[in-house]
Amino acid sequence: MDGKWQIGSLLSIPLYIDSSWFFILGLVTLVNSQEITQLNLVEHLWLAWIAGLILALFLFISVLLHELGHSLVALTQGINVNSITLFLFGGVAAMEKESDNPTEAFWVASAGPLVSLGLSILLFTVSYSLRSSNNSDTIGRLLVYMTEDTARINLVLGIFNLIPGLPLDGGQVLKAIVWKIKGDRFTGVRWAAASGQLIGWLGISFGLLIILLTGSLSGLWIVFIGWFVRRNAENYKNITELQESLLSITASEIMEREFRVVNTHLNLLQFAQNYLLSELHDHMVYFAASEGRYRGLIVVEDLQNIERSQWDTVTLWDVVRPLNTIPSVGEKTPLVTVIEKLEAIHERSLSVLSPAGAVAGIIDRGDIVKAIATHHQLPIPETEIKRIKDEGTYPSYLQLPAIAKTLEDLTKAKIENKQQL
Repeated sequence: MDGKWQIGSLLSIPLYIDSSWFFILGLVTLVNSQEITQLNLVEHLWLAWIAGLILALFLFISVLLHELGHSLVALTQGINVNSITLFLFGGVAAMEKESDNPTEAFWVASAGPLVSLGLSILLFTVSYSLRSSNNSDTIGRLLVYMTEDTARINLVLGIFNLIPGLPLDGGQVLKAIVWKIKGDRFTGVRWAAASGQLIGWLGISFGLLIILLTGSLSGLWIVFIGWFVRRNAENYKNITELQESLLSITASEIMEREFRVVNTHLNLLQFAQNYLLSELHDHMVYFAASEGRYRGLIVVEDLQNIERSQWDTVTLWDVVRPLNTIPSVGEKTPLVTVIEKLEAIHERSLSVLSPAGAVAGIIDRGDIVKAIATHHQLPIPETEIKRIKDEGTYPSYLQLPAIAKTLEDLTKAKIENKQQL
C-alpha cells in the first residue's frame, strides 16, 4: 500500500502512517531521551527512553491535531477528507477537492496553525499551573518538562507553518489572499509557489552555511526541510501551469485525422473485406458518408449483432450511428472538458465536430498526452505515446482525469459564486 499503514480512523477519516514516520519517531525519541538525561530529570536511563518516546508521540499527536483542524473546517464546507497521513516531515490531510472560493480556502489553511497555537497557549498555561504547585519529585519535574516541551513544539509548528510559501499553510493563506485580491486562483498559486521556492532555497543555503561555518551536521535537517519546501512549491507551480494549459488548449489544436471515411451504401461484407481485414490499425475509427455528407459513426462491434448470413444485404446505412447521437465535442472545446468527456464515455476516442456538423477530427488519450508534452516540453517519447493510444490509458505519472476533475469543480464553483453575486 505504497509504504503506508492504516492505524485507525477519526471522524470517519482514515489515519495512516508512512514508513518514513518510524525513522523520525526513533530519531526524536533518541534526541529527547538524551536531553532528559543531560538535565538529570530522571535517575534511570530506561525511564529517560520511555519519556523520550512519549514526547515523540506527543509531537505526532500535535501534528495529527494540526491536520485535523484543516480537515474539520473542510468538512464544514462539504469537502470530503480522504485520509490523514503522518510522515517524515509532519503530516498531510488529503482532501477530495479545493475550497470553492478564496475566503473558504483561507479558513481551511488557517485552521491548522490556529489549532497548534491554541494548543501551545493551553499547554503553557498547564505548565505554569504545574510549576506553581511546587511539585519537585521526579514525576512532577518530568511532567512539567514534557508539558513545556510539547507547548514549544506546538508554538514552533504553528509559527513555522505560517511562513508564506507553498506547500506550507502560510503559502495556502497567501494564495487565498492573492486569489481574493486579484480574483484569479492561478495568480494566487503562482505567487505562493514562487515564495515557497525562494524560502526553500534560503533554507537550503542557510543549512549549508551552518555546516560550513560550524563543521556540524546540525544544519543538515534545515537543508532537508528547505529541499522539501522547494520541491513541493515547484510541484504546485507545475500543476498550476498544467491546469492553465487544460483551459487554454482547444480540441482543434490536438485532434488528429486518423480515421477512415467509407461509403454508406457498402454492405457489411464489402466493408469487412475492403477495410477490416486489410486495416493495419487495430483501433481505426470509421465514419460513413454519402452524397457529400457525413452520415454517422460506424462502430465495428455493432456488426457482431448482425447474422453473418445477412452481411451481403445489410448496408452500413442500417447500422450507422448518427453524428448527433455519438459522444462528441466542438473544435473550440477546452482540453479539460475533452478529458472529462472521454473519461465519462469509457471509449478510446472522441469525435470532434465542426460548427457545420461535419467530422473535423478525433481525439484519443495519446493525442492529449502528446499535446501536453509538446506544450510543456516534457520528454515523453513517441513509443510511450503509441502505447497510450493502443492501451487507451494514461501513464501513472500523469493523473489527468483527477487534475481535470479538480479544475472542472473549481470552474463550476466560480460560475456559481458569480451567479450568487
